[in-house]
Amino acid sequence: MWLRWVVTNLLHQVAQEKVREAVERAKKHIKNPNAQARGGAEVPRDELRCDLVLLYALGIESGGLVDRMVDVVTTECPSFVERVGKLEGRPLAVAESGVGRQAAARAAEDLIKIHHPAWIVSAGFAAALTAELRCGHILMANAVTDERRKDLDVGLHVDPRSLDAVRAMHVGRLLTVDRMIRDPDEKRKLAAEFAAVACDMETMAVAQVCRRRQVRFLSVRIISDGLDDTLPAEVEHMLNQQSFAGKLGAATRAVFQRPSSMKDMWKLRETALRASDRLAKFLAGVIPQLETRGNPTAM
Repeated sequence: MWLRWVVTNLLHQVAQEKVREAVERAKKHIKNPNAQARGGAEVPRDELRCDLVLLYALGIESGGLVDRMVDVVTTECPSFVERVGKLEGRPLAVAESGVGRQAAARAAEDLIKIHHPAWIVSAGFAAALTAELRCGHILMANAVTDERRKDLDVGLHVDPRSLDAVRAMHVGRLLTVDRMIRDPDEKRKLAAEFAAVACDMETMAVAQVCRRRQVRFLSVRIISDGLDDTLPAEVEHMLNQQSFAGKLGAATRAVFQRPSSMKDMWKLRETALRASDRLAKFLAGVIPQLETRGNPTAM
């Protein structure tokens, strides 16, 4: 999860982080938002309803899938930024809520009111809590829990042959936390305490909204931080700063004191982009299967 923070807040300029900026603009200027198509024409909101919604926290996570879509229409709403388009002929909505449980819950509620979808997929990055999950591996959660010991069974039933056929795919319990987890010892402790294999910051909130609204739910996460992965020292120092000014100052000092630290940070960005593309490729294979009726989460 620290990979997400570094890429979004440092390399994309913390003060202008695009999701938060878009939300603020929408609050001030959009009362009854119409979608704005690439060509500039307004598209009525009712024409953009989708049976499938994929909900991410940030654009760095969703970008790989959006790049695969065609006829994309972007809408800025008070609780999310949404891109509606088609993937291999199927309409779908890809939304970015911002980081954290509250933001994810608000976005999920509003997306359900707008689209009345059959499915919401919580997608994005996650941090490994066990050594078996490595960077680039895919986790499909069969259960979601949090540190308050709330627990939800996702109802995911995966044919063991599917696991054998897809390299680096895992099924297991996903833990939702309210902070970044960077210390390997803390990761191991959380794994033991909650019987979880990875953690993120949004999935439980989305799962609870879907359960309450009776919308089918799926979680698909790609591991961006391995169990023993460590940050460059300069980035670790930057993350420990409490204020934006402190973070920006730490980043500036890092570049002046060790110019190659910027190279390290750009490597993190490249890692995030590769993770987003790999997640998108996996989701492109999963999405057609969500049309299955009867046992909707059987794969």
